[in-house]
Amino acid sequence: MISITQPYRAHIPTCVPNSRIGFREMAGEKKKSIFESFAASYEELLRHLSRRLGRDADAADVLQDTYLRLQNIPTETDIKNPRSYLFRMADNSAMDHIRGKRSIERYFSSEETPDSADEKPSPERIVDYRQRLDRLQQAVSELPQRQRQVFLMHKIDGLSHAEISRELGITRSAVEKLVMKALAHLRDRLGDLID
Repeated sequence: MISITQPYRAHIPTCVPNSRIGFREMAGEKKKSIFESFAASYEELLRHLSRRLGRDADAADVLQDTYLRLQNIPTETDIKNPRSYLFRMADNSAMDHIRGKRSIERYFSSEETPDSADEKPSPERIVDYRQRLDRLQQAVSELPQRQRQVFLMHKIDGLSHAEISRELGITRSAVEKLVMKALAHLRDRLGDLID
């Protein structure tokens, strides 16, 4: 387990703004306020996420994802309570992280994973996995650009349909249809791997 101490925090200086570093010229006062709140609440957010996720390393990853999401907030966005908004955003990032982990665990059963760290998969299994991965990558690359983007945001990044619709500026119904079309295409192309 990684201990979150000052040296670890120093390891990620690019994701933690502080008043000595300054902010980009393009960021307005409202956006500056959320970044100042992030810097002021950094340790508290890290503890909050560590309790929620159970691992300090996961908490640090989620906190960094939260910071990256903050950068995508339009400068004209009016945030009434930056601290509250920040904790909600961190909680949402944590939920996305948990969903992503569950998704991975769902696709790999216990019999497919080695019982111990010393036990390695057989060469045949490694070749089989690589072939499956190649076929999956090929099938995903065949998707139209928008379908591929929405599919990856939903299945790999773990975003909900509502989050994708907000981020891409399309309706939730459009997101659902794009995901369903992508899944149908992949089912057609990879049907023998799924069964």
